[in-house]
Amino acid sequence: MTSDQAVSRRTLFKAVGGAAALGSVGALSLGASPAGAVGNGFGLTITDHATFDRMEYYRFATSNISWQPGVNVLLPSDYYTSGRRYPVMYLLHGGAQDFRKFDMEDDIRGLTAGKNLIVVMPDGGTAGWYCNPVSAYNGPRNWESFHMNQLIPWIDANFRTYAEYDGRAVSGFSMGGFGALKYTAKYYGHFASVSAHSGPASLRRDGGLVVHWANTSAQWTDLAGGTIYGEPFWDQGRVTADNPVERLESYRNKRIFLVCGTDEDVNETPVRNGQREFRGLLAQRGIPHEWYELPGAHFVRREMLQADIDGVIARLKKA
Repeated sequence: MTSDQAVSRRTLFKAVGGAAALGSVGALSLGASPAGAVGNGFGLTITDHATFDRMEYYRFATSNISWQPGVNVLLPSDYYTSGRRYPVMYLLHGGAQDFRKFDMEDDIRGLTAGKNLIVVMPDGGTAGWYCNPVSAYNGPRNWESFHMNQLIPWIDANFRTYAEYDGRAVSGFSMGGFGALKYTAKYYGHFASVSAHSGPASLRRDGGLVVHWANTSAQWTDLAGGTIYGEPFWDQGRVTADNPVERLESYRNKRIFLVCGTDEDVNETPVRNGQREFRGLLAQRGIPHEWYELPGAHFVRREMLQADIDGVIARLKKA
């Protein structure tokens, strides 16, 4: 298959991964952020805020996104009384999901109960692929710029974090697992730990299937006909810059945690093949990594997310 050959639209939409966008949840309290957060720095303006026990919800206006993306910030239970700084885990959702996925589907509060870790869960678009697309015909959808140039500095400015390499991890599911691997490679000094739960690690294999997933899913859901990597001809420089298997040295001296399923599935089969390729190349380079292949297909495995969180805390600077 060449880079300009299409994959069936049905397969592509299914392969974006994960559950449909989730319904609204009422807030326990509304108003000024108890963190004293301000939104007029780093190009962000807070347009909505609510507190759900130890969860802080925000919605921002940003020139990078033509609508107002949401972000959940889950704090340790003693955050407002301890005065300490904490490490941060950025947790990225999959396709056809949003920033509420891990709270509403995966019990992120239960998994982090009693743990000294801030978890930041941002919107990434229905099929945003954690990228700045080559083209968008309905306003900007620059998720990479929003996350890396605006959100991370805003979090560090408004919460007691360690704003350094050993203070940050990034993890994600499906499309978000790809985003985590991509951000770690492109922004080498940002994250000391990276995790991909059923996340693609190889863009060009199988005739460029993952690039086709990204292009076609985004074209029909997020970009009004635009594409992530260009169509019919790819922006090859962007593909190389984003492709984990072409950025191997960027993962050296980091904690790497990879999970995929063993079932044959339109999502998991190509993900597993790509992770195996990635793992093999890491091994050839002598780059340590932790990996698991478990029964089942394309979903977040609670025990693996718990193991990931515990591993992140063990690797990062302590609160």
